[in-house]
Amino acid sequence: MDIHAALDWRYAVREFSPEKLSTQAVETLIDAARKSASSYGLQPYKMIIIESDAVRRDLLPHSFGQEKVLGCSHLVVFAVYNRVGDQTVDRYVEQYLKVRRVPFEDIAGYAGHMKQALASMSSAEKREWAHQQAYIALGTLLTAAAALQIDSCPMTGFDRQAYDQVLGLSERGLETSSIVALGHRSARDHSAAMAKVRFEYEDVVIRM
Repeated sequence: MDIHAALDWRYAVREFSPEKLSTQAVETLIDAARKSASSYGLQPYKMIIIESDAVRRDLLPHSFGQEKVLGCSHLVVFAVYNRVGDQTVDRYVEQYLKVRRVPFEDIAGYAGHMKQALASMSSAEKREWAHQQAYIALGTLLTAAAALQIDSCPMTGFDRQAYDQVLGLSERGLETSSIVALGHRSARDHSAAMAKVRFEYEDVVIRM
């Protein structure tokens, strides 16, 4: 399936079938999102894979009636770090040195630049920046899922603070950003046959 056919096939699933995704399929999607673009490569987020029916039942009352949270095969929660700063850069630098096997001097200047860039932001701006990075990764996951013909439904309509509490995220220094339900569409989901509504190319593209 080429990329345009995959994206035309994709839609926000309203109802999932009871069929479960394989562990390999889910791991492929998560690994694709792990390789997503991220500002400075800092990846200030984690992805939480929720298979447990019990946990999802606890989340359902905080999901504004979206039964997909319980009915999907797997629920993935994108959560961002609630503290962004020097430690965010230090974490990346440690991984950089491990992967590229170079001395710290090779990245010292860049590390300083990243720390200055984050230090110039207010706390609210840092929080918004972290959520933006998580949304980029979410987009990568959705595209990968479409390419593999795995259905998805991204959601931001839920009580974030309640999700944080149910999942114990505050203790991990995290806060919920977005969620995505994964699985296979139900044969009863008539939305699958509906034409995709998008603005025409000339309505969304400006050439200069």
